[in-house]
Amino acid sequence: MCYFNSLVAPAGADISIKGIIKKLPPTNKPLQSGFSYTNWPIIKGNAVDFTIEKGHWELIAPWVKSTKEAEAGREKFNTLNATSERLLESKLFKPAALHYRCIVLSTGFFEWRHYKPIGAKKDIAYPYYISLKNQPLFFMAGIYQPWTDKETGETMDTFSIVTTKANDLMEQIHNKKKRMPTILNEAQAAEWLSPNLSESKILELASNTYDPLGMTAYTIDKNFRTSSDPMSQFEYEELPDLV
Repeated sequence: MCYFNSLVAPAGADISIKGIIKKLPPTNKPLQSGFSYTNWPIIKGNAVDFTIEKGHWELIAPWVKSTKEAEAGREKFNTLNATSERLLESKLFKPAALHYRCIVLSTGFFEWRHYKPIGAKKDIAYPYYISLKNQPLFFMAGIYQPWTDKETGETMDTFSIVTTKANDLMEQIHNKKKRMPTILNEAQAAEWLSPNLSESKILELASNTYDPLGMTAYTIDKNFRTSSDPMSQFEYEELPDLV
């Protein structure tokens, strides 16, 4: 799944969708865990225009009454990601997929590969950093839900990252669950934001599997979550290279 994301654009970056170009404010998020339940830049819009806004990473159902209730619900149900194959079968995800689609910005994400060294009794998990070769900043499909805390009156957009079946590269890295975020090119991103998409088109885009030849990945330190440079490459002698 996709629970750790990266977005580094210190000098800002141009975001182009369907001929519309906007500047991303300088952003330095080399690593953010979805389990911190904080904000992340998302793109909302339609066929004519789009905006870059902050979204709370964790889709909260409209029937949830308060932040306390949302926090308690995390123990039972994780909404950081939304599975593409069941997007229109879920009471929670379907309204968002039909009416509130968004783009989640990224420059790379983190995932674990499980490998059992010779003589070991169990697998060891090795973290990887994954990005795109020729597109430093890219688009992940997302769905969002406007939500109001009925106790405080606070309003926010809450979102999930859509995930799909792993491509050939991600099957080697995320080799337990074999999933990956749904990555869209610019044309697909524009279509994803368009209103009134048919259910079949929503599922088609949500299940898009990005070309593995356009992606790159390398191992990073197991302690990357506490590192000052979480994306720094690290070599594990006992771990075979990806092929």
